[in-house]
This record gives sequence, C-alpha cells and structure tokens, in this order.
Amino acid sequence: MKFGPLPFVAGDDAKSAYSGLELLATAVLLLDRELTIAGANAAAENLFELSKRQLVGRKPKEIFTDATGLLAAIEKAVSGGASYAEQELELGVPGKPKLHLACTVSPVEVSAVAVLLEFRHIDQQLKIAREERLQEQQQANRDLIRSLAHEIRNPLGGIRGAAQLLERELDRPQLIEYTRVIIGEADRLRSLVNRLLTPNRLPSYRRINIHEILVRVKGLVQAEFPQVTIIPDFDTSLPDFDADPEQLTQAMLNIVRNAAQAVAGTTAGPTIRMMTRVARGVTLARKRHRLALAVSVTDNGPGIPEPLRDRIFFPLVSGREGGSGLGLTIAQTFIAQHNGTIEYESEPGATVFTILLPLEVGRAGA
Repeated sequence: MKFGPLPFVAGDDAKSAYSGLELLATAVLLLDRELTIAGANAAAENLFELSKRQLVGRKPKEIFTDATGLLAAIEKAVSGGASYAEQELELGVPGKPKLHLACTVSPVEVSAVAVLLEFRHIDQQLKIAREERLQEQQQANRDLIRSLAHEIRNPLGGIRGAAQLLERELDRPQLIEYTRVIIGEADRLRSLVNRLLTPNRLPSYRRINIHEILVRVKGLVQAEFPQVTIIPDFDTSLPDFDADPEQLTQAMLNIVRNAAQAVAGTTAGPTIRMMTRVARGVTLARKRHRLALAVSVTDNGPGIPEPLRDRIFFPLVSGREGGSGLGLTIAQTFIAQHNGTIEYESEPGATVFTILLPLEVGRAGA
C-alpha cells in the first residue's frame, strides 16, 4: 500500500492536534504510514476492551481476528486520497464477542500520523433511537402510574393498620418481627406512592453506597424466593455517589424480583448474580461521563419472549401470568430520572439487565 499526497494538513504537532480526541464519544485509532497503531483515545480502549499499551505499536491485523474488511476500507481511503465510510464492519477481538461497527477512514498528515479510523457502534445508534422512543412514552407511563397509585394508597393504609393491631395482640418476639417487616414495607410503599403522585418530582439526592441498597434488595428477594440462589459480585472500591435511595431501591428491587420470578420455576439451580463495576467513557443522556456505575443483574431463566422484547419497558406488558407489567416501567422511569440508562440482553439461560448511572457529584438537588 502506497501513500500519495494526503489531503488534510492539521499542523506539525500530532499530540497537540489530536488532544481533543479524548473528549469524543466515538472510538478513534491513529495509524502511522506503516499502518501501525500510533494512538488511541479512551473510547477506543472502552470499545475494544484493550488498553493503549495493548493497542499502540501493533497492526490492526494483529489485534482483530478478521481485519479484511477494515484493511480494504483503509486501502480505498488511501488510494483515493479521501475519506471512506464502511457502514457495516464486523471486527473480532480474541476472547470477546464480535463487534458490529460503522467505520470512517480518513487520510491525514500530522507528524507521524497517516490515517485516522473512527468507529461507531451500530448497536449504540439503535440504542439511542430506542431510548428516544421510550422517553416519548414516559409521560404517558407516569400518568398511568399516578392513576394506579391513587387506587393503591387506600388499601395500603388498611394493611398497615391491620399489622399494627395484630402486633398488639402478639406475645412472641419472632412473630412481632414479621409484623414490623409488614409495617416497614408498607411505610416504604406509602412513601413511594406519594412520590408517584407528585408530578415531575426530581430525585431527592443524598450520598449513598450502592452496595447497601443491593444488600437490602438481596435480603428482601431472598426472603420471598428462598429457593433462588443470589450471588453478590461487588466491586468494593466503588465510591459513594449522589442518588435518591428510595427510588434506586425500588428500581433495583423490581429488576431483581423480576429475575427471581423468571428463574423460580427452573429445575437447573435457579441463580441470580448481582454485579457492580466501574464503566469508563460512557455517554448517558447525550452527555459524556468519564466514569459511571454499572450494575448488572443476570439470571439463568428461560429468557424474555421474542414478542415482548421491544415493549418490555412499556406499562402493563408482562410475560408472566398475573404480572402487573409495571415493575420495569417504574424501574426505567427512576433510572432515567437519575440521568442513567437501563438495557438488557436475553437468550435462553442468560438474561442480563444492566443499569448505568453517572458517578459525578453536584447534580441538581444534591
């Protein structure tokens, strides 16, 4: 491959000229005239799950299991002396799932840099479109939930009052503990209902630890589904962050309880894994975040039925007989109010719900 005159001249200092690449949400690789990787931004590290040390100094064909399409795109761009866009490109990294990408190849001439590769995740574009469609449904969802909350509040007060009367009649501490659980959960639900009835209420932020919430959720779900094994896999180095603890507790509880209901009938060891990790270079609500909190809930149930996958977050949509179809709707609304996202991947034997939340301090209401 020969390089002719290159059309874009951006100065003599490549490091200075490309310092802004770290701010991009798209993944960028810089190649020298020998088609060796000379630079990569943080988004590229995140996309390929490889560090700069693992990328720089190697050729694309040494990193990707099938770089034929990428090399052909580079050839077309360089020989034509102009940018070339490959809309559907499949790249594999050993030991990781294949990536479906769109790639723009641009010849440049800045110091030792000869080619700029910009990658965009096709699935990411579909996800953004889906999120925008869901946002259009959120106001209708909130109106419906508020109507249901009106109907829930009165019987909830009756449940709490009956538990208080029952507690006065009991003399065994073990039984009294059960009534206190009923009263405590009724109070939490009453608070939740009151917040659902408050239009456009922003989260009430305070400093929390996500693991305290997940441990509480684990205890509640484990008590309801004792046959289900719940495995915590927590990154204890995660920092505290600003959030509404009641909203997050309800969102996580809805997701984990859904998973428990999905696996409760399985015979091959019903299992749920709750995992926390740091996600780097994440775009949430069209804003780039250097660090984000990732919480994933994985179950080994039968998976989400295909007809429901595009509507799983809509109200009154449920794949379970007798299900209300509100749990994921409420969870999605609360996560969105925290400027986060919730997404899922599902196949028989493995369904994963992943929640991403920004970790920065100082949001409105904190």
